Amino acid sequence: MKYECDVIEDLLPLYKDGACSTATNKAVEEHLMECEKCKKMLDRLNDISVDELIVKEKENVIGSQSEYFKRKSALAGCVIAGIFALPILVCLIVNLVTGHGLTWFFIVLAAMLVPTSLFVIPLIAPKNKMLQTMVSLTASILILLAVCCIYTKGNWFFVAASAVLFGLTLLFGPFIACRRPVNAYLGNRKGLAVMAAATVTFYLMMICIGIHAALPGYFRLMLGISIPLVLLVWLMFFVIRYLPSNGVAKTGVCLALLSAFSYFGSEVILYLTIESVSNDGVAVYSRPSLGTALVGVGIGAFIALIGFVIGRKGGKEE
Repeated sequence: MKYECDVIEDLLPLYKDGACSTATNKAVEEHLMECEKCKKMLDRLNDISVDELIVKEKENVIGSQSEYFKRKSALAGCVIAGIFALPILVCLIVNLVTGHGLTWFFIVLAAMLVPTSLFVIPLIAPKNKMLQTMVSLTASILILLAVCCIYTKGNWFFVAASAVLFGLTLLFGPFIACRRPVNAYLGNRKGLAVMAAATVTFYLMMICIGIHAALPGYFRLMLGISIPLVLLVWLMFFVIRYLPSNGVAKTGVCLALLSAFSYFGSEVILYLTIESVSNDGVAVYSRPSLGTALVGVGIGAFIALIGFVIGRKGGKEE
């Protein structure tokens, strides 16, 4: 034999993985044709039954531990739910003993749904805990508002509910969009979806406020102020999210947009709402400074130019 078995045995793992050169492969194969001992060692290396058994055993252990913790979480959720049920039971007994019927009972029942959604749902939900928690929290708050509104004989439910929806969308919309199963459905459109949801809930809130307040000229004033501002936010979102440049350039563009809006956007708002912000035909506003706006635009454009130059140099170096 041309090579010793010790040398071939050291090369067998590399030969098995296909990491040897052509000459080395030829030398190993020639040795295997003559050496039964090294051939049996290669057969043992190719036997993956032990590896498969280890992987299967690992999966079984992980699965059993996962089921164990799920049972413990469900038990903890049931215990916490039982603790939250105590105030409901006490309120029910007090209402019945004092002869007040079930008035405050429904308010307490609806109120206890809020902490239940925050502490119990994450423990007992088998999957998609974030989504189920946020949905249950939103539903519980709306139920509480509805019960309080009915009990007080008010007409403010839609104003409060729309405000809650807008606030929760701003706070938790980005988190829900990045968690399963929503993230798989949205793909690369998470930012657009969150912005669209915030815009829709914002205008839903403003419409509910307008209907409830029933003030003359409210919708013209609301639309005149909100539309330019919302368009500015959307424009800055597209710059930050989709402008193919670095952070310095995006910062400069956003600064230029804000500076331009401080004058031109204000002029548009004043034009759309001038009847609502005037008193007996006399304007009660002061015009923004065009010079200050132009200075801001110039500074923003300069910063953006620096950013584009830095990005271009970095691309060439790469």
